[in-house]
Amino acid sequence: MLKININLGKKELLIIAIALCVVAISISVFQCSSFRSDFEITDELGGNIFPSAILSVATTDAQVVQPSDSVYVGNPKSCISVRLKSRSQYTRVRIDVAETPFFSRSVSEFVLEKSRTEYTVYPDIIWNYEALKGAEQATPISIAIHVEVDGKSLGQKVRTFSVRSINECLLGYVSNGTNFHDTGIFFAAYVNEDNPMIDKLLREALNTRIVNRFLGYQSARPEAVDKQVYALWNVLQKRKFRYSSVSNTSLSSNVVYSQRVRTFDDALESSQINCVDGSVLIASLLRAINIDPILVRTPGHMFVGYYTDSSHKNKEFLETTMIGDVDLDDFFPDEQLDSTMVGKSQNQMSLITFEKSKEYANKKYAQNKKGIHSGKLNYMFLEISKDVRRKIQPIAK
Repeated sequence: MLKININLGKKELLIIAIALCVVAISISVFQCSSFRSDFEITDELGGNIFPSAILSVATTDAQVVQPSDSVYVGNPKSCISVRLKSRSQYTRVRIDVAETPFFSRSVSEFVLEKSRTEYTVYPDIIWNYEALKGAEQATPISIAIHVEVDGKSLGQKVRTFSVRSINECLLGYVSNGTNFHDTGIFFAAYVNEDNPMIDKLLREALNTRIVNRFLGYQSARPEAVDKQVYALWNVLQKRKFRYSSVSNTSLSSNVVYSQRVRTFDDALESSQINCVDGSVLIASLLRAINIDPILVRTPGHMFVGYYTDSSHKNKEFLETTMIGDVDLDDFFPDEQLDSTMVGKSQNQMSLITFEKSKEYANKKYAQNKKGIHSGKLNYMFLEISKDVRRKIQPIAK
């Protein structure tokens, strides 16, 4: 405790008084500045923005990427956030996000109810959806954000993000260093039953006379459903697809994981598919004719399934890489199937590969059934159902 000698002169007392005032002011300034001075621009995906993830949930209530902090305000679907600490109860925050090629300028205001609490604040982001659709490869953007707290400026900060390609599907991400979140549901975004090219493909399939119409499950017989699926298989084979194992992306991160997926248009234009591309392509056509498809994932591979009845009691699976010009001996080395294809017509060859595709995929499903339904990493059984469509909408390019 500071003791003052009352016998000191007026000059000495004045000096002590001034010194005490300086100390008090310094403490006050330190307390204020240490509590208000900063904010940071944050996100859940390690500085990456995935157009496919934004577009597919833009019109739904789904929140696939969850906030890593429990104390937050705003809409987490914004993807970009600001972390700061409130001063007192009902702290007022104003966030000004500058324009970029991918979104317009926006100003958002919030009230932070709790005092002296760290908040994650998600400002409104006015996305340019056409620009997101046109993102063909990863592009860096600088995001500038200005923050005011209770009318006082905290200044502006800038952080560089990477806008990923529309063809990159977010597989999962890690939060808080250890918690992995599986986001394989985003594969459903590449199943596009609304694509305008589908009508042309269906017309081509009907012209083969394999079926006279696409009835979905209106016919109670599983054989009739199977025949409709074969008609689609046949018309895709006539387009002479080639297997092309393009799945890696330029993404280098220990926070997020992604895979390259061709959109419906990309696959048709290039006539190239891998296991994922072929699966979402077939699934798109099945959805269009009201047959319920399933995307099945095992470590390093994907194939497609479909229910042969409306009650979902029975299902079949297809190895979609066999749509292309493949060597059947690679799949069935003991049967020497390629030699039996000599002299066969295109339709005969197509039917053989269709049946063999089912045989191969059904076997793979049986071998991996436990893992597929376990919810473990790299396994997935994703029905493209009405419930999934309420969460994930198709993306168009």
